[in-house]
Amino acid sequence: MGSLITDIDKISETARFLIISLPNEQLSKTSPFAIEKALQGIGGSPKSVKKLKSGDLLIETSSAIQTKSFLLPKTFLNNPVKITLHRTLHSSRGVISEPQLLHSPEPEILEGLSSQGVIEVRRINIKRGASFIATKHIVLTFNTTHLPSHIKAGYLRCKVRPYIPNPIRCYNCQRFGHSKAACRGKQTCFRCASVDHIASDCNSIEPHCINCDQPHPADSKDCPQRKKEKQIQELRTKKKNISYFEAKNILFPQQNNNSYTKAVKSSGFQSTQTDEKITKVVVPPLVKLKPVTVRSLRAQKASAEKPNVSLTKDQSTQE
Repeated sequence: MGSLITDIDKISETARFLIISLPNEQLSKTSPFAIEKALQGIGGSPKSVKKLKSGDLLIETSSAIQTKSFLLPKTFLNNPVKITLHRTLHSSRGVISEPQLLHSPEPEILEGLSSQGVIEVRRINIKRGASFIATKHIVLTFNTTHLPSHIKAGYLRCKVRPYIPNPIRCYNCQRFGHSKAACRGKQTCFRCASVDHIASDCNSIEPHCINCDQPHPADSKDCPQRKKEKQIQELRTKKKNISYFEAKNILFPQQNNNSYTKAVKSSGFQSTQTDEKITKVVVPPLVKLKPVTVRSLRAQKASAEKPNVSLTKDQSTQE
């Protein structure tokens, strides 16, 4: 996850993402309040703090001085601490496409470009049948977060484009966003989306994608869901220190809400709603009542106590 630190002064000038590790996963058992207090005591509040799946802390510093402050301690929360640089957040990757480098081996290209900050070279190969064919596209890893617009390969001036990795698709369940090693789903055929066999045993005539329900295999580049996953990778390339799920929530928040709704329905949760027959019952309008006052109460009482002396015509004749 991280790389060891040798020259603190030199590293502090550019390094902004550090990983803090304690033995025996002590950080996962420690109060967030205690962690924040300890961080403030070392170098002030970092720009951001995240807890990784490993239990370690990923901190982003705001300056070279703060970076150096966090690189110096040997202990953290009274425990021996290991502080390393994040392996990928301090680098950037770009692509060059140069036919004249097609026959140049990767070590030669790396040696020729190392003075320009290139620390890794990888040629993109495509599979044709049972063999791989080299292409003119070369992925370069730079030792800086700022990708250069051009690079000089010998006498060639090559344009550098941001490298956007292909979406991660699980080869077990065929879903996007995780690898086979982290999969908890069922083994699924990428051709027909069935779970009772693998692709090599598939006899289905019509393909079916498990990700979008359209008639193509799960590895199709025309899959609408794959195109969305590509957008997620583009956003993660532009924004450093952003997770897959954070990028997905930014681009497709409604899709995530729908997924949650489906999960609730599948869990058997039931909501109670008012019967439609009740809501359609016609209720007579309310009668506006006169306000009750002390005077009206006294009048009602006097009327009740007064004898009824009014007689009908027949009654007066009888008397």
